[in-house]
Amino acid sequence: MDRLWAPWRINYIRGKKQKRCIFCDAAIDKKKDYVIFKTLYSTAILNIYPYNNGHIMVSPKRHVRDLTQLADAEALDLFKALSKTKKLLNRVLKPEGYNIGINLEKSAGAGIAAHIHIHIVPRWQGDTNFMPIFNNTRVISQSLKELFKQLKNAQSKTD
Repeated sequence: MDRLWAPWRINYIRGKKQKRCIFCDAAIDKKKDYVIFKTLYSTAILNIYPYNNGHIMVSPKRHVRDLTQLADAEALDLFKALSKTKKLLNRVLKPEGYNIGINLEKSAGAGIAAHIHIHIVPRWQGDTNFMPIFNNTRVISQSLKELFKQLKNAQSKTD
């Protein structure tokens, strides 16, 4: 069996499983880790288990599980927050493309099905290599802490 050393995952494995919603916590807590910005109705937060460098999730502040439950003002704000996130990632990481998606319900791949959120994943030509193909493993090249600092710094310059 091949092994990949990933000591940062031990906190997730051993830690108490959070019963509270991470998106609701991020919307309420002003000092919540990795919150990039908040708008009137939305929050943008780094994914701490990213698919690729710069993976951010944008969610409504209100705890809803489906787009149809959003008021028009919330839906508009959510997509404006998504656009703002993309502009911020363009400025900081300069990706060549994006995967942007919403997984509705567990059967569609939603890790947190109870609170709708949009994934925005920056992509670069050649950002996949042999690791995912042979080892089902993705290499993330930058720490969350470093990326968070860069995004917050860029964010402060646009406010």
